Amino acid sequence: MTGKQLAAHFTVYNYDRRGRGHSSDTAPYAVEREVEDIESLIHEAGGSAYLFGSSSGAVLALEAASQLGSQVQELFLHEPPFIINDSRSLESERPNIHHNRGKQRAVFR
Repeated sequence: MTGKQLAAHFTVYNYDRRGRGHSSDTAPYAVEREVEDIESLIHEAGGSAYLFGSSSGAVLALEAASQLGSQVQELFLHEPPFIINDSRSLESERPNIHHNRGKQRAVFR
């Protein structure tokens, strides 16, 4: 689902994460700065929001929800790069993390 499709039902804020697209970053990199960026966007959106994240953005959305509590109403996480059991090693997953185009989805409440 794209931002355009979601915009039919929600107000969508689509932004370039730090160091990506047209966005810059301040060294050293810190996840906390990215969570602060999300918190600023949530504030501009009225104080609470649903978050969508894909791949590393899914992990970031999960971290933001953990830190921001009730400001995050719901999460939709697409292909977070987690290994949740001993069925394979991290080293065997690395080449596939950004190239896996499966349809696995997880919704957390």
